[in-house]
Amino acid sequence: MDILICDDEPLAVERLERLVTDLGHQVVATATHGGQVYDLVLTHEPEVILLDIQMPEMDGLSCALQLAQLQIKPAIVFCTAYDQHALQAFQSQAQAYLLKPIAKTELREVLDQICKPNQAQMNQLKPQEAAPVAKKQRQHITAKSHRGVELIPVDQIYYFLADQKYVTIRHQKGSVLIDETLKDLESEFPEKFIRIHRNALVSIHFLDGIESICSGQYQVRLREIGERLVISRRHLPQLRESMQQL
Repeated sequence: MDILICDDEPLAVERLERLVTDLGHQVVATATHGGQVYDLVLTHEPEVILLDIQMPEMDGLSCALQLAQLQIKPAIVFCTAYDQHALQAFQSQAQAYLLKPIAKTELREVLDQICKPNQAQMNQLKPQEAAPVAKKQRQHITAKSHRGVELIPVDQIYYFLADQKYVTIRHQKGSVLIDETLKDLESEFPEKFIRIHRNALVSIHFLDGIESICSGQYQVRLREIGERLVISRRHLPQLRESMQQL
């Protein structure tokens, strides 16, 4: 799994990095306070965050509340030297609360548990396995704006971009907000849109190319518009493969 570590103590970060690597996982980013985490999550898309609680600028509990606004949330494991915050930690829907110094066996147990699908996920899969139902695909997306109710032709949409609780549709006549999730849109239009980031789906029809921004960072170029969208490291191989087949 891809893991982000947030702790203001360099020695604690080094030790956690070593434990994570020894357990066969990858550290994709580190932060020294909670205020850095939100943007790092959008960029690196970690599946797990190992999060300290008492830190300068923004503490771990405040950071967890900020991350709760995301549609797709990484699992949070609090790693702290203090046990008095446990109740607040679990109220923030953290997956685990580990006390420093973190033992490798404890961390392995927590990460192994996070890797396993929970019962709700299993129940969601069973009906699909038993009797898949083909949902009729929409030709238009309905959106409410200051102009009233708009019908956006799917074939005119450049991309969907998630921002906290809403999704922006960028289309040939402008942009509008909708109250839907990227996950549902991706499931409904798998042959028309491809995910390039945890917060972005782009139209395969309007794909024009991939550009290098800096070392290891890329962005997608779309026909007809000058805007560029960042591609996450996780989705880059699939995007390249899809473009080769166009």
